[in-house]
Amino acid sequence: MNEKILFVDDEPEVLNGYKRSLHKEFEIDTASSGSEALARLSESGPFAVVISDMRMPGMDGIQLLSRVHQLSPNTVRVMLTGHADLNTAMVAVNEGAIFRFLTKPCEVDALKKVITTCLVQYRLVMSEKELLENTLMGSIKMLTDILSIANPPAFSRALRIRRYVKHMAKARHLEPEWQFEVAAMLSQIGAVTLASEVIEAAHQGQTLDEVDQRAFDQHPEFAGRLLANIPRLEGIARIVALQRPSSAASDSQLPQTIREGVAVLRVAVAFDDLTMRGLEHANAFDQLCQDRSLDQRVVQLLATLPASTTNMEYRTVRIEDLATGMILQEEIRTTAGMLLVGRGQEITYPLAVRLVNFHRRKSIKDSVLVQCAKSDLVSCV
Repeated sequence: MNEKILFVDDEPEVLNGYKRSLHKEFEIDTASSGSEALARLSESGPFAVVISDMRMPGMDGIQLLSRVHQLSPNTVRVMLTGHADLNTAMVAVNEGAIFRFLTKPCEVDALKKVITTCLVQYRLVMSEKELLENTLMGSIKMLTDILSIANPPAFSRALRIRRYVKHMAKARHLEPEWQFEVAAMLSQIGAVTLASEVIEAAHQGQTLDEVDQRAFDQHPEFAGRLLANIPRLEGIARIVALQRPSSAASDSQLPQTIREGVAVLRVAVAFDDLTMRGLEHANAFDQLCQDRSLDQRVVQLLATLPASTTNMEYRTVRIEDLATGMILQEEIRTTAGMLLVGRGQEITYPLAVRLVNFHRRKSIKDSVLVQCAKSDLVSCV
């Protein structure tokens, strides 16, 4: 784990003193101004800890550490100043999310103890990030892979929505990015309660009878209830449950991160609704621009969405050669007429295994038309 420490001070002799006193125990880097520190962060980061002087010409310590918090939220931030008034401390803690506030001159032993404490905090933060981004994301991928078999149309929709959400979250600089991606991946989990034909009819804009329409309208709320039982997914559960503007909840009462997530997911869902009904991306975007129920600042982010067909081509491939990421361009039915997978379904590993097993029993045809990257022609089974 990278555990570099960055000291920022406009006095060269102070920086040299830090290096002499601490270089044997810690990996130290220095910067003589806020702008230089940000350049170091960009070129050599991330840093485990940034310790900044308060009073510096140009960008002061509060401004610098606030910027560090935005650019590298996992970095632990410490303010070191000779001007230890209460107001300065309060502003520093509130605006820069400061972990420790020290006064100058600071004894070397005290500084070493603080750095050690900061590194322990950094390790805790990174361990939690590892848990969320790897363990949790791996579990969620397993759930969505199962969804790809249990309800292929819902899974395909979730993949498309995730692509739109990921693009908008990155363009809007939303943090933590994983939370919005997970909300998109799980947005259709409630569709396990619906028949595939109901989902397909709803997405194509067909009129449903009263019973099916009520069931379809309730699937986001059902998904939210399921997800609310998982620790650390409470916020994601709220986002998923409120993915349609018809929700009765007042957005103004939601925390900022949840509001952002709801706004982005609603736009992604509405965009997918329109494209599934046959509209080209440009026409779907134009319609969203007229929809006052959506956050138009978020809608505008779709203007830069790249075409999904870049570097893609159509091929007829053998069932045994299906690879993850390929997109079916025709439905697959058994010899008895049962629909296994619909057109537009993305191939996942469990789905490929299932189709190969059906093929080996001679229950489906030998080949299928797919859309895939030009370099893809590798069997995944």
